[in-house]
Amino acid sequence: MAEYRTQLKIIGDILSTTRDDLKDEDGATVTYLIRKANISHSRISTILKTLVSQGLLEQADSQGSNKYKISQSGREFLQAYNSFTQFTNNFGLNI
Repeated sequence: MAEYRTQLKIIGDILSTTRDDLKDEDGATVTYLIRKANISHSRISTILKTLVSQGLLEQADSQGSNKYKISQSGREFLQAYNSFTQFTNNFGLNI
């Protein structure tokens, strides 16, 4: 049976992508994030709005399209998320 990702895991994937995978300093496009996070456009749009409003991602308009990059708060959140994930995995728990 396939294992489904939680909302928190998807957020972690999006933040990791915007931190690690970008060659463009302006940020990642929605299309790029859809491919990397393997998620639908409507679902990622909702998540991106939340992440921007919470200050975890920064949104910039670049040549008529929105681009997203991780903020300092997003880096701190991602570090805490990765530590917690490693902690729970040590006890055989998945979040």
